[in-house]
Amino acid sequence: MNTASLKSFATSARTALIREVSARMTAVLAQGSPERVEQPRVVAELEGAISASGGNEKGKEHVADRVAYTWFNRIIALRFMDANGYTGVGIVSPAADQVGQPEVLAAAKRGHVDGDVVKGANAATVAGLLNGTRQPRSGVDAQAEAYSLLLSAYCRYWNRAMPFMFERKEDFTELLIPANILAEDSVLSRAVTVLTEEVCQDVEVIGWLYQFYISERKDEVFAGFKKNKRAGADEIPAATQLFTPHWIVKYLVENSVGRLWMLNHPESRLVDQMDYYIAPAGEESNFLKITKPEELTVIDPACGSGHMLTYAFDLLYAIYEEEGYTPSQIPGLILTNNLYGTEIDPRAGALAAFALTMRAGAKRKLFLRNPVEPSICVLEPISFSADELSHLVHEDGDLRAEEAFWNQFAEADTVGALIQPDPNLTDRLAHHLATLGDEGDILRADALGLAQQVLRQAEILLPGYSVVIANPPIPRYEEDVLWPV
Repeated sequence: MNTASLKSFATSARTALIREVSARMTAVLAQGSPERVEQPRVVAELEGAISASGGNEKGKEHVADRVAYTWFNRIIALRFMDANGYTGVGIVSPAADQVGQPEVLAAAKRGHVDGDVVKGANAATVAGLLNGTRQPRSGVDAQAEAYSLLLSAYCRYWNRAMPFMFERKEDFTELLIPANILAEDSVLSRAVTVLTEEVCQDVEVIGWLYQFYISERKDEVFAGFKKNKRAGADEIPAATQLFTPHWIVKYLVENSVGRLWMLNHPESRLVDQMDYYIAPAGEESNFLKITKPEELTVIDPACGSGHMLTYAFDLLYAIYEEEGYTPSQIPGLILTNNLYGTEIDPRAGALAAFALTMRAGAKRKLFLRNPVEPSICVLEPISFSADELSHLVHEDGDLRAEEAFWNQFAEADTVGALIQPDPNLTDRLAHHLATLGDEGDILRADALGLAQQVLRQAEILLPGYSVVIANPPIPRYEEDVLWPV
């Protein structure tokens, strides 16, 4: 894969999107803006996010960076889906063998809008903008505003199948779509040019784009190291997200996942498709016994954008197929039974889940109609106050051990999968949590929800997988850069 054009596109896209999102933010936050009049709740949500991110210019920069990445993520995901025929209509791409505007906008100009996707008032607004009966916002082209509504509607539609990629956490994201999104040199237009159908045949492209998108941020972080700045939770992803070359991925997966299957099934023809597999020199007897494909569980505890897991998916598919499973069932079986990943970077975690979903969709075109969500867990920092802990612990239990259990993920966004939950305590507290109620207390209900998340994170980190495979993120830090010992 020629990555030079991908790098040029991703790095320039980040700069452009941050600039354009910031410009939209300034317009939205202006006194008397149409958005303040028509969508005061959403504008208040935006102001709250800015305040929570440090306020003033620092907060605005942080939110602009986050929203810019969200739209980059969505645009490249939708382009990949368009190119592979998953969307039905080109959401960011022109119709097949054509150039110009996205197919969905061209169809809307002819009066064709999918009512299952674009609902009620939005459909009427799109029609009004395109037929001239409704005026666009000041300084915004009518077609660009109509397309922004269409794009947002399709993101909400795909949220049902892929909530990890098309999240609905912040409605103000839709207010900040770049005003020039339909321009000839826009990020959307360049995405269609760079991400050709040939390039989009391999979901590996998504991982490369992410590495290149954050490359400037990585340079900033490493420049900070030279000034003796320590790496915190915000810096670690940029410093450690490196896309593992495909030959290394194949070598590692074939000599772990493939090797374990071959040891248990020496007659398997899986060996024929493993270019980097090294057969054992002699007879081995001390290995985990695997009788059927569902038993071969694999975790990548630092999964990044999912490169290891997507190739493991390919090998597992071949294993299931060789064992006589129905092809239409195999993708769901793999995602349900075999593959797991943890990650501290929410962006990378979303890409890993997307990559696995696209792998499944490539094997079964109807998969996205009833998808199985990949088991990718982004490890979130969670801690509890003394009052919250008093409700979570057993009255007659080991108070210190239980409090430590509930707070073990307090620095999860820094230490990630290095956390080692106690299996017995995890099981016991899971049963205990099931007996607790919120008693009508909103704060207690919130604490119980966080406790459930702690259990989910603890359970995925418990030992017991057939294969653990990873290219661990080990940057060249000086001693004591992360935290004092």
